[in-house]
Amino acid sequence: MANIAVLKTEARAVSKRQLDRLNAAIAENRDLTAEEEAADTADKEQLARLTAQIQRVEAAMAAAGAIGSDPAATPPATAPPGTVPAQARPALDNGGFRDVAEFAQAVRFANPAAGQAYRMDDRLAPQAAPGNVHMEQGDAAGSFLVPAEFRQQIVNLVFNDETDPVMDLISAEPTGSNRVIGLGDETTPWGNNGVVARWRSEGEQMQPSRLALTPRETKLGELYAFVLATEELLQDAPRVSSLLTTHAAAAIRWTTADAYIYGDGIEKPLGWLNSDAAITVPKDAGQTAATISASNVARMYARMIMPSQAVWLANNDIMPTLMGMKTEGSNLPLWFGNFQQSPGGQLLGRPVIFSEHSRSVGQFGDLQFVNPNGYEAFRKQSGVEFAESIHLYFDYNIRAFRWVFRIGGQPVLSKPVLPANGTNTKSHFVALAERA
Repeated sequence: MANIAVLKTEARAVSKRQLDRLNAAIAENRDLTAEEEAADTADKEQLARLTAQIQRVEAAMAAAGAIGSDPAATPPATAPPGTVPAQARPALDNGGFRDVAEFAQAVRFANPAAGQAYRMDDRLAPQAAPGNVHMEQGDAAGSFLVPAEFRQQIVNLVFNDETDPVMDLISAEPTGSNRVIGLGDETTPWGNNGVVARWRSEGEQMQPSRLALTPRETKLGELYAFVLATEELLQDAPRVSSLLTTHAAAAIRWTTADAYIYGDGIEKPLGWLNSDAAITVPKDAGQTAATISASNVARMYARMIMPSQAVWLANNDIMPTLMGMKTEGSNLPLWFGNFQQSPGGQLLGRPVIFSEHSRSVGQFGDLQFVNPNGYEAFRKQSGVEFAESIHLYFDYNIRAFRWVFRIGGQPVLSKPVLPANGTNTKSHFVALAERA
């Protein structure tokens, strides 16, 4: 099945080209030129194809996700009257709170140490709370789990926000376990192991072949964000809401994406550039430091498995080099794009995505050729565990907020594979060596 993240990335790029082209014509008070009309027609056809593919993949994913689901939904309980009446609850249970800031304020005043301001919001009370809001009892009672809607809000920001292109490429599958045990198949149709097709003469006995499956385990590491907020900050509801959503989600998202590329696999994902599956293309003989040549790009492309599914990840510093890159002899550009369209453009027909995860020009990892279908990732299906404590830093008048969830991943291949002809191995992940 096609990688839906790649399809959506390409669709957004095509749509942006169309919009930029139209805006340029409007700004110049003119109609589209014949060349622009032809390009727009081609983009419309490409966008229609990509949209149809995305819809088919999403329909298949929705059908798969519906298998085993319980059609009967339990209606939320109605909270009895209390000190602070609970509001009517929407379909997606938020515990009766409008937002995370209101929940934080309720927890703050649920502490008996609040003095005259003390009040127990019945939306926090055990008899009024739904199954997804709990009060942890103990020597220092007063820690509350955040309602499900706000936990889901964090998950959505982490996995669905478009601020990090690496997270758009790699889609983590939900799992109920902290360890995913599976079987890997690294055979090729032309290899001597695994399923092999053979010719035979009439009457000759058939020779059997067997699947060559390798056990593989992916462990989900624990990733957390631990934030301290003063009581003064808690009184500023918009700032609290921003702190508890956007900032934490951005940090979690960044750390996860960076581990997909550079992680060492110890209590975290194994990054593709840190794995044995990655191919490092050496620099040209006598190549100047901090440069990228047409030969570099061509040799990277040649080492990719299914380059039609791959994208280029690059640091913004290499933009001047891309714009001046030409083929030898014919002097044709390798990079196609302009300032009115998406700045990334295309390099050898594949999208260029600029990312802060890529190293600076000249360093290993400044230019990568990545096929996201070669990486598998898993996340805990329970989502983010989000809690706050009113006692941990009580004597400092500081409140603690914590997000914890599990994520794991590794390349599909344990090492590059040999091609049908030749000796240069191929992989889903190719990077340019350091040119210092």
